[in-house]
Amino acid sequence: MSDTRRSRTRGRTELPKAATGIAGLDELTAGGLPRGRPTLVCGDAGSGKTLLGMEFLVRGARQFKEPGVFVAFEETARDITQNVASLGFAPEQLIRKGLLHIEQVSLDRGSFVELGDYDLEGLFVRLDDALRRVKARRIVLDSLETLFGALSNTGILRAELVRLFRWLKDRGVTTLITAERGGGQLTRHGLEEYVSDCVILLDHRVVNGVATRRVRVVKYRGSRHGTDEHPFMIGDSGFSVLPVTSLGLQHQAPTQRMPTGIQRLDAMLGGKGYYRGSCILVSGTAGSGKTSIAAHLLASACARGERCLAFLFEESTEQLIRNMRSIGVDLAPHIASGKLHVHAARPWLLGLEQHLVTMQTLVREIGPRVVTIDPVTNLDVVGTGPETRSMLTRLVDDLKCRNVTTLFTSLTTGDAADGDPGLGISSLMDTWLMVRDVEANGEHSRVLHVRKSRGMAHSNQLREFRLTGHGIDLLDVYVGSGTVLTGTARLVQETREAEQLAATRQQALQRRDELELRQRQLEMQLDMLRHRIESV
Repeated sequence: MSDTRRSRTRGRTELPKAATGIAGLDELTAGGLPRGRPTLVCGDAGSGKTLLGMEFLVRGARQFKEPGVFVAFEETARDITQNVASLGFAPEQLIRKGLLHIEQVSLDRGSFVELGDYDLEGLFVRLDDALRRVKARRIVLDSLETLFGALSNTGILRAELVRLFRWLKDRGVTTLITAERGGGQLTRHGLEEYVSDCVILLDHRVVNGVATRRVRVVKYRGSRHGTDEHPFMIGDSGFSVLPVTSLGLQHQAPTQRMPTGIQRLDAMLGGKGYYRGSCILVSGTAGSGKTSIAAHLLASACARGERCLAFLFEESTEQLIRNMRSIGVDLAPHIASGKLHVHAARPWLLGLEQHLVTMQTLVREIGPRVVTIDPVTNLDVVGTGPETRSMLTRLVDDLKCRNVTTLFTSLTTGDAADGDPGLGISSLMDTWLMVRDVEANGEHSRVLHVRKSRGMAHSNQLREFRLTGHGIDLLDVYVGSGTVLTGTARLVQETREAEQLAATRQQALQRRDELELRQRQLEMQLDMLRHRIESV
C-alpha cells in the first residue's frame, strides 16, 4: 500500500455499524447497518421485509449478544413467532433469556380519522418500556403503513416521521423499519426514504414465469456500499445474499494436482491430472460420455476421503447410481457414507439467481473439495445468454476462492464443430476436454481430446475411448492415411499390422535359417581345408 493511501486510510473516520449476521448482507453494506440510526427496508408484499427484520434481531442476540425488540403493528406475537420458527430461529428461547421482546401494538385507524389529531406520545411510552425491559440495542418497527395510514396531511406526516426517527436516534438503538413500496416511488408516502439514514429495497419479481428475489441498497449516509441489485434467497437458514460486485480475481492458483479417476487421462494431462481448485469443462454431444468422466472424478475423490457435491439437472440420484454402476463406477457407497452429496432438480424449478444462491449455500454448508455440475447448459432455459454467463462467472469466482475443484459438463449440438457450449464460459475454464462421436464404416465411436489445459503440458492427440464394465478405457492412437482410426477401421488396422508383423517375423526366421545353413556349410569347408593342410 502506498504512503498516500495509508494516510488517507488513517485520516478517514469509519461510521459505526451494527453487523446483521446475515450472509452477504454485511459485505454488501460494508459492515452492517448504521449503528444507532434508522434503516428503512421497503418492498412489495411477500418480499421478505418482516423476516429480514426478525432475523436482524435474532442474529444480533445470538451472535453479538445485543438484545432486541420487535414492534408489530399488524401481526400478533404468536403469528410472528411461528413464522420465523420455520426458519429455525426459535425466538421463544431468546424471549425466555431476556434477549428478545415482541411488542404487539394494535391501532384503530378509524379513531384517528374521527379525532383529526395524532400524537405519538403513547407509542413512545410503550417503546421506551419495551427497550428498558430487555436493555435493547436493536429495534424493528413493522410497519409504517399501519402506524401512519390515517394521516393524509403530508406536512403532519413528515413532521411525525422526523419526530419518530429523532426519538429513536436519541435512544441510541439501531433501528430497522419496514414499509410497503408505493407506485412509482420507494414507499407509499414517498417521505420515509428521505428521513432514513439507510434505505434497502427488496424486490420479488417474476420473469418468464420464474420468481426471483433481489436486494439493493438505495442509499447509505456516511458509508460506502454496493449500489447494484443482488440476488437473495429465503431458505431454511433464513436470508442469504450474494454480493455480486464484491467477487473479484483474488483467488489463489494452487500447484497441487489431483487424479482424474482415469489413469490414461492423467497421462494426457502431464501425467498428474487436474490442478486443485481449477475449473474443468467437458463438452460434447448427447451420449458421448460426459457424465461418465464426471463420475470417475467423484468416485476417485470420495475414495481418497474427500467430500464431494454433485448438481444434477437431468437425472435423479437413483438414475445416476444405476447408470454409473453399469460402467463399474459405484457411487452408492459414497452417498451412504456422506462423502458424496447429490442435489438433483430441474433447471426451471428456480430462477438463475436462486440457483446461484442455492449452490453457494450448499457449498458453504457441505464444504466439498470437488463439485460437478451436469449439465451446466441446462441453465440457459431460465435466463438469457448474458444472464447465464454472468451467473456462471460469479459461481466460478466463488468456487475458485474456496479452492474447490469444479467440473462442468456441457451439451453441444451436432452443428457446434468447435465444441463450444454457446454460453461463452469456455474462456473461464482452466481445462477443456472435448468428447464427441465419430461416424465411420457404418458405426459410431467415441473420441476425446484436450482442447486446452492452462499451466501444464498436455497431449494434443485424439484418443478413442470405450465405456466398459470396469470404467472408461482410453485406447492407443492409431493413425492411417492422415486420420485417426476408430472402431472397425481400427480393428482392421490392428489386424493388418499384426499380419504384417507376423510376415516380417516369418521372413526374419527364414533369413536366420538361411544364414545358419550357410554358416554350417562354411564351417564344413574350413574343416576340410584344415585336414588337407595337416595331411601335407
